[in-house]
Amino acid sequence: MTGFTAADVPEQMGKTIVVTGANTGLGFEVAKTLAGKGARVLLGCRSLSKAQAAKDRILGIFPKADVVIVELDLGSLVSIQKAAQQINQELRLDILINNAGIMVPPLEYTQDGFESQFGVNHLGPFVLTSLLLDKIRATTNARIVSTASIAHRKGKINFDDINAKKYYSAWACYSQSKIANLYFGYELQRRLHAIGDNTISVVVHPGVANTELPRYIPKPFMLMMPVLKLFFNSAEQGAWPTLCAATMAGVKGGEYYGPSKRGEISGPAIKVRSNKRSYSESIAKKLWDLSIEMTGVRPSL
Repeated sequence: MTGFTAADVPEQMGKTIVVTGANTGLGFEVAKTLAGKGARVLLGCRSLSKAQAAKDRILGIFPKADVVIVELDLGSLVSIQKAAQQINQELRLDILINNAGIMVPPLEYTQDGFESQFGVNHLGPFVLTSLLLDKIRATTNARIVSTASIAHRKGKINFDDINAKKYYSAWACYSQSKIANLYFGYELQRRLHAIGDNTISVVVHPGVANTELPRYIPKPFMLMMPVLKLFFNSAEQGAWPTLCAATMAGVKGGEYYGPSKRGEISGPAIKVRSNKRSYSESIAKKLWDLSIEMTGVRPSL
């Protein structure tokens, strides 16, 4: 495989796809490309006005695109449940792309009292996926795509202080949430495989992409951004691993896709490997059980 780009995305006519965080950055680029390939695309967004602006942009490029707005705040269990109810009215659900996330904000808590990065980046997608699982599994050869990060390499799950009540490091909590995405994606695949389901769970990372996500990065780094951006993926390029995992023929459950160049920072998408720690089945199971305990939502697996 030399590398997958948006040009390699096959036709998606007849498919229904949910993309979270679809109003900007990687999510927008993913949604735009899939809508342009004929899919019915549901934009899962916290802000309805931004979602409408994104929809209008897509329709400006692809006037016949089938695009639907779903109000979704991954920091609110009530919002996730409402969004899931709307999505579950769809006739089918071929692909769920858990793309939305936040990165190194000041210490904040979600409406349900979770440290914001763990809540929005992991628990939110865990609950959304769980609530949509029956709809997804009812669609043949469906895919669930979870979005991790290079930052997972330093990530550890701090089970003793999961909500950062004792100590908060924005970067440690971000890395924790990103390795959690891998634990979840891999554990989900193991459970799907165990029951012989043809739905697959795949994990991706965008490398380092020029998006709005790093808005909380310290100012010294921001001053260097004009130079650093020369080495980054654009948002359009950062979407390639997600598009690859979601649409490429031959993708297998439990695989991990990321950029091919500069140590996985940029370039076309290829299959990569996450760090050794991320493959721990015991930690993944412990996190799975904790996620059920924290949210009160149990996946039907």
